[in-house]
Formats: sequence, structure tokens, C-alpha cells
Amino acid sequence: MKEDYYDILGLSKGASAAEIKKAYRKKALEYHPDKNPGDAKAEEMFKKAAEAYEVLSDPDKRAKYDQFGHAAFEGGGFGGGGMNMEDIFSQFGDIFGSAFGGGFGGFGGFGGGQRRVKGSNLRIRVKLTLEEVANGVEKKVKVKRKLQAEGVTYKTCGTCGGSGQVTKITNTILGRMQTATTCSTCGGTGQVIDHRPSGADAQGLKVVEETVSIKIPPGVEDGMQLKVSGKGNGAPGNGVAGDLLVAIETEDHPTLKREGDNLHYDLYISISEAVLGSSKEIDTVGGKVRIKLESGIQSGKILRLRGKGIQSLNGYGSGDLLVHVNVWTPKELTREQREFFERMQSDDNFVPKPEKSDKSFFEKVKDMFS
Repeated sequence: MKEDYYDILGLSKGASAAEIKKAYRKKALEYHPDKNPGDAKAEEMFKKAAEAYEVLSDPDKRAKYDQFGHAAFEGGGFGGGGMNMEDIFSQFGDIFGSAFGGGFGGFGGFGGGQRRVKGSNLRIRVKLTLEEVANGVEKKVKVKRKLQAEGVTYKTCGTCGGSGQVTKITNTILGRMQTATTCSTCGGTGQVIDHRPSGADAQGLKVVEETVSIKIPPGVEDGMQLKVSGKGNGAPGNGVAGDLLVAIETEDHPTLKREGDNLHYDLYISISEAVLGSSKEIDTVGGKVRIKLESGIQSGKILRLRGKGIQSLNGYGSGDLLVHVNVWTPKELTREQREFFERMQSDDNFVPKPEKSDKSFFEKVKDMFS
């Protein structure tokens, strides 16, 4: 079982944003690769702390995590899960200031000034049917993304000598002061383009169309966002690709309505079916099923089919399918039908006699949400 993000940072669930940042800085400094060279366990703890901070420092991601737990980040995640070292160094370097040699450093040279540039993220929308939401699905989508063009080459930046930083010495009343800033020529990567093939842009990137597979877990909701790491635009030189952000959009079902993990189905039956009883075929997300209606069933009766709803995103089972029985009253009658019902008006068997077991509308609504 995956470790709780709050436990990783040594925090309680009600921790403030400042406490989260402080706890992360402490953990990351403790397990930083510069401080623990060659220690695989320390590197793993370093990654765990960064992953926890990425989620808990973002109000939207934190709210999803508090509600759904780690299940919210399955199938590509909604912002967490499987962070690599490039992600950590490109996203969270500003938290460390000058704790490690004047900068948080770049991946592969932890203490230096050179940094790994991360490509921009891409965003797409994916439409899902209710059946796909209920069962989970793997979608293959075509994405146009920028990648390094074939044949492109880079060379060491002549301005910074490949360090990614330029040093400036200034004379002040306190003496000579040395400051280091990001190289404006290469943007801190330490490299500039040497050969640009035809069709490539100024960064040596070219647009290509690629088929990306997206695993979507059961139980997602309209408006949720998944992240597919490394499937965004590429970056020049030794940079890393951005991410593909997938916004979930759900289609309406013709007969089923979703409410949380439960589904609702309106079943209309005739007066004769209500009096005599019947069996009816209804829709579920797993296909059609047949249910039996007892004789004398009342309009407004709710039949609960347990486990026939939507699988919970946090893995705690599935919701139910609530079948709402509605007795349909005909608006027009033949002469014989009218005469029959007129006779039944004085029949004691047709006089309403609700029993204690026949719940009121408000009691039924209360039961639906209990």
C-alpha cells in the first residue's frame, strides 16, 4: 500500500501551506542526492517527499487527495504519482535557495548551475460514455507535439561555457561582490543550437503526430484532469518533455443519471402492471437486466440494485442502481375502460390504505442518501 503523503512529510491533515513547504524543505535537504551520494534509499525518499509536496502544495490536488486518496492519481494521475528527478529539479528548485552550492542544481549535476529545461504541457479533452466511466477504459488519442528534429545538434554555450550561469563581479562600498545569474544566451541549459535541420524551429524542435495511450480508472467524474508524464512538448538540448494534461468530459446516458457513485433509472409501468405485477428489462452500465415487480407495487417505490452503480474511485466498492417506479395514468380511456373505473370508485379494494411500511416521499429521499 502506498504511503500517506501527510505521513511522508510528517504532517497532520490540517497542516497549513507554510507548514507543508517547511516540512518538504526539511525532508528534501535531508535526503538530497548531494548529501547522500550513491544512496538509493535516500534518493527514493527524496522522490517521495517531492511527490507528496507536489500534491499537498496545490489546493485543488490536495482537495482531491483528501477526498479520494491515492486512487485519485491512478491511470496517469491528477498531478501526483511517479515523479522523476527531472520533474523535481525543474519544479521545486526555488524552495532551496542557495542550500547546495548557489542553486538547487539540475539533474545529473546536482550542485551546479546548469538546469534541465522542461518542455511545455499540452492539454486535451477526452469524452467518456457512462459505461466507460463505470468500468474504466484505455483510450488511444492522436496528439501533435514538438520533439527534437532528427539530425539536430547542439554545442556548448560560448557565453557561459556550458555552466548555465554567468558570474558578475561588482565593486561596492563593502568590497567586491560576486553574483551568479542564469545565462541569457542559453536560458540556463548550457547549450545552444549548432545545426538546425529543415522544418525545425529556432529551438531545433519539429511538430510530430503521435498516438498516446491513456489509462483511465473507473469512477472518474466530469471535469477531472489526468496527467500523462512526458507526453507534452519536448525541450531543446538535454531538456525533458512536458506532460499531457487530459480533461475528462462525460456524455449523458439516455436512461441512467449519475449521482456520486449511485445511478438512477426511471421505470414507467401501466396501471395493470402495477396491479397484477410484471417483469421488466432495464438498463445498467453492465448491460440490460430483468427485474420482477410484485403485484400491488406503488408508484414512487424505489428498488435498490446493490453494486450496479459506479465503481468508487478510491476503490471502496461500487454504488447502487436506484430504480424509481412510476405508474403511468392514461389520459384517454375507451367507453368500456371508463365504465370499469367508474364502478371501481365505490369498490373498497380501490380505496387508498397506506400502511406504515409505505414510506412517504421525504422518507424515501432520506433513504436514498443514507
